[in-house]
Amino acid sequence: MRVHFIAIGGSAMHNLAIALHKKGFKVTGSDDVLFEPAVSHLTQYGLLPAKEGWYPEKITKDIDAIILGMHARADNPELLKAQELGIKIYSYPEYIYEYSKNKLRVVIGGSHGKTTITSMILHVLRGAGMNFDYLVGAQLEGFDTMVKLSEDAPLIVIEGDEYLSSAIDRRPKFHLYRANVAVISGIAWDHINVFPTFEMYAEQFSKFIDTVEPGGKLVFCDADAVLKSLVEANSSAIEKIPYHLPAYNIKNGITNIIAGGDEYPLQVFGEHNLQNLEAARLVCEILGVEAGTFYQNISTFKGAARRLELVGRNKTSNFFKDFAHSPSKLKATIHAVKLQFSGKRLIACIELHTFSSLNKDFLEQYSGTMDEADEAIVFIDQKTFEQKKMTPYPAETVRSAFSRADIAFYNDPKLLENHLTKVEMKDTNLLMMSSGNFGGIDLPGLSVKIL
Repeated sequence: MRVHFIAIGGSAMHNLAIALHKKGFKVTGSDDVLFEPAVSHLTQYGLLPAKEGWYPEKITKDIDAIILGMHARADNPELLKAQELGIKIYSYPEYIYEYSKNKLRVVIGGSHGKTTITSMILHVLRGAGMNFDYLVGAQLEGFDTMVKLSEDAPLIVIEGDEYLSSAIDRRPKFHLYRANVAVISGIAWDHINVFPTFEMYAEQFSKFIDTVEPGGKLVFCDADAVLKSLVEANSSAIEKIPYHLPAYNIKNGITNIIAGGDEYPLQVFGEHNLQNLEAARLVCEILGVEAGTFYQNISTFKGAARRLELVGRNKTSNFFKDFAHSPSKLKATIHAVKLQFSGKRLIACIELHTFSSLNKDFLEQYSGTMDEADEAIVFIDQKTFEQKKMTPYPAETVRSAFSRADIAFYNDPKLLENHLTKVEMKDTNLLMMSSGNFGGIDLPGLSVKIL
C-alpha cells in the first residue's frame, strides 16, 4: 500500500509515517519546514523528503491514501491535487481510528496531563508483558517511536488531543477515536484561536464523552469542579469512574505512594503527577493489571520527555525543563517543585509561545500563576510575534496580566541566557517551561554553565 504524508514533519505525523514504513507500506511525504527530531528520525528510515516544500507532481493516481497534517493549509497544492484526483484523504486521527476500529481503544484526553497519563499506562503495560499498540505525544524511554501499529495487538492506547484534526476536518482529534475506555484529566481553557470562549472549549469534552462507545467506561478527575459537573450532566450509557489525589508522603526529597499499607517510592513528583498516576492505575485495572504489578512498574517510571525533565543537578540545585505553557499547567508545575523542594529558592521561567498564550485577551488567565516562584521570568521571542503575525506588547502588559510587578521580561534569547548565567544557584532550583525552545537556547549547555 502506498501512503503519502502532507506535512510529514509533525510530531505525530512523522512517527505514524515510520510506523507504517515498518509495516511494509511504501511511504512518501512533504513539508515546507522540518525540524529536529523529525529530521533525524525520518533520515534514519530513509523517509526524509529530498527538499523542503510542496510538490503537487508527487501526487499521482497510484497513491492509495493521503494523510494530511494540521500544519498544511486548505489551499496546499498537494492537497488540491489529491482532491482533484479523488484520492482518499485522512487526517491522522481518522487514519488511526480506521486502523484500530476492531481493537479495544483507550483514549486519554484532558487539558493537562494526557501525555503523562498515556506514558504511565504504556510503561506499566510493557512491564506487565502485555501486547498493545499506541500513539503518544512524547518520546518515552524504552520505546523506539511514539506510534506503534500492529495486526495482532488487541488494544491501542491513544493520547487524545482536543485540537482540530486538519485544515479540512475541523473536528477535535479525540472525537474521532470512539473510545471504549476514556480518560479526562481536567478542563482548563486552551486553544483560544479555535475556541474563543471557555464554554465552546468545555463543550468539546462533553462531545468527547458522547463519542465513548455504549457500555464503555469514563475515568475522570472529580477534583476538577467543571469536569465533575459536566460528567454529572451527561446521560451517556457508560460507566463513570471518578479519581482524585491518592495517599502519599515525601521523605528526603522522594515522593512515596501509599497503597495497601505499603509505600512505593516514585521517580516523579507533584500532586498533578500523583493524580495522573491514579488515572493510569484505574485504566490499567480495567485492562486486567493487578494493583501490585501496577505499583511495582510505576515506581520505575521516569517521566515523559520534557515533563519535569531533569536537565542537570549539583549538590544543592536542580535544573528542570517542562512542557507547561497553559495557566493551569504553569501553576501546577511551579507548585510541584516548591512542594518537593520546600527549603529551596525557585526561579521559574515561562516562554509564551502558543496562539492562546500570546493573545492579549487570554493573557489575564495567567494572573497569579507564578506567585509561588521566588523569582519569575517571562520570555516571548520577538520572532514568534512576527511568525504568528501578532502585535507585540511591552513588559508592563505582561506584569499586569500575571499580577506580579517584579516579573523579569525578555524578548531576546541572548538577553535571557545572559540573565540566567548570572543568577546565584546555591540552594536554588531553576524551572524552564515552554512548548517552544526558548529561541534556540541550549538548555543542557546552560545547565553546565550555571551548575
